[in-house]
Amino acid sequence: MNIKAIYPGTFDPLTNGHADIVQRASRMFDQVIVGVASNPSKQPLFSLEERVALARQEFAGIKNVSVIGFSGLLAQFAHEQHAQVLLRGVRAVADFEYEFQLASMNRQLNPTLDSLFMTPSEKNTFISSTLVKEVCRHNGDVSSFVPAHVEIALKTRFQQLQDQG
Repeated sequence: MNIKAIYPGTFDPLTNGHADIVQRASRMFDQVIVGVASNPSKQPLFSLEERVALARQEFAGIKNVSVIGFSGLLAQFAHEQHAQVLLRGVRAVADFEYEFQLASMNRQLNPTLDSLFMTPSEKNTFISSTLVKEVCRHNGDVSSFVPAHVEIALKTRFQQLQDQG
């Protein structure tokens, strides 16, 4: 049976926690799609195209992982991709409550889609894209929280913003 999983998120930026979940999922499923959500309501630091490119660079060496940008409803995107499993990372109880609501809604919208919650490895449990951006914005060291190419992209973007303002 060919089981296809989608790991959706804004990935603004992609963190080591995200990468850890994708790498582990790639050993559990025949195909893993990293679904990079447009999500303009979050006012992302990077454009959708930039976030897709950063994720593709990270996962280029994993044969059964692909990266696709999308907008609109996740349940519809999963249907279009013929995915059976929706992967979600859960760091804490607060994450679980929110993710449980999303899983229930997605099941109503796409009854063939099952949600699977994964916890990041212990060294990544506290990392969030929001915290990484805040640390980098104030010239802190984010090298242990994100892949090297993402760190470069973050520093470059914050320097561009500083030069503009």
